[in-house]
Amino acid sequence: MSAEDTVQPDRALVDTDLPTGSRDPAKARRAARDPDRPGAKCRSPPGVWAPVVDRRKCEGQEDCVAVCPYSVFELGRLTDSEYDALGFVGRLKARGHDRRTARTPRAAACRGCGLCVVACPEEAISLAHPSPERLG
Repeated sequence: MSAEDTVQPDRALVDTDLPTGSRDPAKARRAARDPDRPGAKCRSPPGVWAPVVDRRKCEGQEDCVAVCPYSVFELGRLTDSEYDALGFVGRLKARGHDRRTARTPRAAACRGCGLCVVACPEEAISLAHPSPERLG
């Protein structure tokens, strides 16, 4: 058996139509097997899809950061205006997780994998066809 034959973790991602690049490949593979996974299975050109984070639901668990092979996500904090826009229950919930939330600074790089949608434990992410202003 050659050294090339023993390097199989990345091959497993290719076998499920996933590019390499996820910070947590095992979690990405689990998400890829989810029958409810939306989107284009990483086959869209960049900019056709964009993730939308529901600030009322997101608790900053970082699962989206871990599974996204295109580094679309990063963890941030709710701004004062985002926090103020939440309802009473949303503000209580936000304080409980230190106002952490997922951010999408590289939304234009999204390829529509849908991994973030099914990996999010709060069901706070959806995919949409963005307007050009939103990606700017």
